[in-house]
Amino acid sequence: MDAHFIDQVFSDLNPSKDPLPYGEYDGCTFKDCDFSSAHFINFLFIDCTFIHCNLSNAHIGGCLFRDVSFRNCKMLGLRFDTCKDVGMVLKFEDCVLNHSSFFQKKLKKTPFVNTQLKGVDFTDTDLTESVFKDCDLSEAKFDHTILVKVDFTKAAHYVIDPELNSIKKAKFSIPEVIGLLAKYDIDIRP
Repeated sequence: MDAHFIDQVFSDLNPSKDPLPYGEYDGCTFKDCDFSSAHFINFLFIDCTFIHCNLSNAHIGGCLFRDVSFRNCKMLGLRFDTCKDVGMVLKFEDCVLNHSSFFQKKLKKTPFVNTQLKGVDFTDTDLTESVFKDCDLSEAKFDHTILVKVDFTKAAHYVIDPELNSIKKAKFSIPEVIGLLAKYDIDIRP
């Protein structure tokens, strides 16, 4: 690891002007940074917070995200499926995470709060005890996903096939629970 940064605040960075040095970032805060299309290959982010950052299409292969929070961030097309699995703990609040992938990740107890998750791939993901509060899950893909004790009561626009996913003790609310019947192409009336 080239550099180790501890408890630092980074503001208004842009990778084309101010590339973030390769290294380990521990307890750091990133504010108002434009990291769109940045290269973070094999970076380590531990106990970090990203606030009002644009990480859309950033290259995060081999990254380690341990206890990392994202607030008010734009994160289109992120490939979390290419990140290291060890200790991955994430929190999302007021983010736009559309068209990202969590394929085969373990995201137990992950809070997704007021976050757009349109077209996100949760195939083979373990989301046990996660919470989707005020989230838009339009076109999100759930296929062989572990949804045990997941709270969808405040989520919208999801389509989940109960025959292909483990949904034991998951929580749903009316009328959105109809998304569990979508594959049957039936007419449901109030």
